[in-house]
Amino acid sequence: MREIGSPPPLKIALLTHSVLPRGGVVHTLELAQALHRAGHAVTVFAPALPGQTMFRPLPCRLQLVPVETAPGGMVGGTVDMVASRIEAFKAHLAPLLQAEQFDIFHAQDPLGANALADLQAQDLVDGFVRTVHHLDQFDDARLAAWQQRGFLAAQQVLCVSQLWCDVLRREHGMDAALVHNGVDCSRYTPHPNATDAALTARWGLRGGTAAPLLLAVGGVEERKNTLRILQAFVLLRAQHPQAQLVLAGGSSLLDHSGYAREFQALAAHHGLQAGPGRDLLLTGALADADMPALFRRADALVMPSLREGFGLVVLEALASGTPVVVSRQAPFTEYLADADCCWADPMSATSIAQAMQAALAPHWKQSLARTPAVCLRFGWAASAARHADLYRAHLALARHATAAAFSV
Repeated sequence: MREIGSPPPLKIALLTHSVLPRGGVVHTLELAQALHRAGHAVTVFAPALPGQTMFRPLPCRLQLVPVETAPGGMVGGTVDMVASRIEAFKAHLAPLLQAEQFDIFHAQDPLGANALADLQAQDLVDGFVRTVHHLDQFDDARLAAWQQRGFLAAQQVLCVSQLWCDVLRREHGMDAALVHNGVDCSRYTPHPNATDAALTARWGLRGGTAAPLLLAVGGVEERKNTLRILQAFVLLRAQHPQAQLVLAGGSSLLDHSGYAREFQALAAHHGLQAGPGRDLLLTGALADADMPALFRRADALVMPSLREGFGLVVLEALASGTPVVVSRQAPFTEYLADADCCWADPMSATSIAQAMQAALAPHWKQSLARTPAVCLRFGWAASAARHADLYRAHLALARHATAAAFSV
């Protein structure tokens, strides 16, 4: 029940780029759930190929935006994929907006943002909010242009770390508002359940002093620094010959095939065989329900990313009682202290291996038996409240601009 005198609830459209479990999509769903619990009417819009559905159920409204496959059933290149999803968003939203109104349109990535920019040019939406999680480096001019237009056309820009607020101000002259990610400490806990044993048996997971399990999340891609993680793992095996490296996830819309071939060649060079129960395990996309158990099973999360928006899985691992290895650079240095993590130089496989070894020290697991203070500082309810305040400020500015236009 809404308190007397409190602002009325908002009707919010959240646009995300995929139904697959990537960081930006997870952020969207967690934010949608928290806004829904706060009493707002939330609809999540996500493009989906035939037969796809969202990887996680939602308590609020979800609309899948139909995306067609390329001729022959194969998805086209990255440029074609981006173009098709922008057009799919527009084709889905344009007729919907003839019958339904939203207070806020919020895009979490360039795909939804470019669709909203086009609809804005057609006077179908008055403006939109955009969250910049991070910016990629594209060789293709069209991809680079879509990325830039995706935040330049927005009336309000948000960032999940101060790092990217600073980048936008320095390189684009934009003032973005800082809104942190959160972590669900009721879902991610150090307490095992039946899922843990089932997951361990299914994948042949190791773990423990004799055969430590090192976990990296996000699949094989350059931004995640996966090649150096593998090099560091090889170095670690000099001390822990039964160690296991698990690479979870990797459902990216971008093409990382060249980098993946380098990874496979390096693994073969060192005689590492991949598969359940082997020294190297690439899981691909995992069921969402498996992630808390996987974090708990790991002896350390390894995330020496070269470029990251916030690093949501770091808090999820810590809340699960798992030590973390992270790059000694922003955004990690914004919210983690020496007592929270093991630092690594992301450009040095030796440094990453040393941080891995440090994270396996018994005192780290012991210190994480209770939910760390850093996790308690970042909640999705607080993030949703901050979003709602910024949404209302955005609406107030839009109304002021409209009134000024009519008074001329």
